[in-house]
Amino acid sequence: MHRFIFLASLLFLLPTWATEKLSSINLLIADTTISVEIALTTEQMKTGLMYRKELPQNSGMLFVFQQPTSVCMWMKNTLIPLSVAFITDNGIVTNVEDMQAESLDLHCAHLPVKYVLEMNAGWFSQKNIKPGTHIPIFKKVSSDLLVRN
Repeated sequence: MHRFIFLASLLFLLPTWATEKLSSINLLIADTTISVEIALTTEQMKTGLMYRKELPQNSGMLFVFQQPTSVCMWMKNTLIPLSVAFITDNGIVTNVEDMQAESLDLHCAHLPVKYVLEMNAGWFSQKNIKPGTHIPIFKKVSSDLLVRN
């Protein structure tokens, strides 16, 4: 009986990522259609891609901030290596960083950004996306998200 109560308690304490369904959107970037989950709330951003064992090809997570901000990312409890692009409100990539799984190293935007896009490790270099690359789709993303929410 004690074992059942313990297991039931664990289920109750599961993080919100296990039950919360995030909105997703398809974007066209570098002639590739990608599917990204949208992290808008503080809780969604804190959880990010934690605990996932895989990320499908051309899939990722887009963090959308209310206004441009200085931001750093880390890989606590993130089981897969990722690359991250920091993107200004006008769609300019400030920097791209490769992040190792389960690392607590900080990867920070070089300038205040409105968007952070996480993809599988190496995705941005494969698509030749680097600092200074313009991604005009992000203006559209802001409009679409405002309409959806």
